[in-house]
Amino acid sequence: MDSPSDLPVVAVVGATGGLGSEVARRLARRGARLVLAGRDPARLAALGLPAEAIVTLDVRDPGAGDALTAAVLGGPGRLDGYVNAAGVVAFGDLGATEDVVVEELFLTNVVGPLWMLRRVAPLLEATKGTAVHLSAVVADTPLPGMAAYSASKAALTAADRALARELRRRGVRLVDVRPPHTETGLAGRPIAGEAPRLPTGLEPSSVAATVVTELLDGRGTEIAPEAFGAALPGAEPTG
Repeated sequence: MDSPSDLPVVAVVGATGGLGSEVARRLARRGARLVLAGRDPARLAALGLPAEAIVTLDVRDPGAGDALTAAVLGGPGRLDGYVNAAGVVAFGDLGATEDVVVEELFLTNVVGPLWMLRRVAPLLEATKGTAVHLSAVVADTPLPGMAAYSASKAALTAADRALARELRRRGVRLVDVRPPHTETGLAGRPIAGEAPRLPTGLEPSSVAATVVTELLDGRGTEIAPEAFGAALPGAEPTG
């Protein structure tokens, strides 16, 4: 039996979200030692999961990655895995979308994750660990009425494909995950607009199971929408 010090340490950013919380629960069941991060300390505590550290941060803040690495180094002392499940969505034609909404989509869904990865990559390099970014099916199948959101997820996926090659030279694996329509509840909390009628999506628990299996046991750098076995194109935001 593994001793506690042998168990993997995994940080989950966006741990209170519909998908991030399921990823955290699955990791806990697999015996991972968790570092949980999100914007609301009360919601993080309400998860009721054992954690090596709980970090309040906002990926839109350039210092968020520094806060996470400080918590890791001051707690478990190492990082074997990292999952960024934070994200926001907006709906509506581009002409009706305010500039600040477009900015917010890219800051949260693209810029913030890249800032975070810059900070945690050295920790993962030390353990030859794995990072996971939650993108979405719209990176492959952009939709009208979701142009800015689709573009933000496509930008993240493009960055991930380049970074997977960069980080591989440092011994770090980066996995870009693009789930189809998933019932995370994010569509009911857009930062602008109103969600269109959407078909019933995948259960977050099933998507999380695929993510955790790849993180802990896999060797790939992408999980494409087709890998989830759902009808395409699904458009439900998954952050």
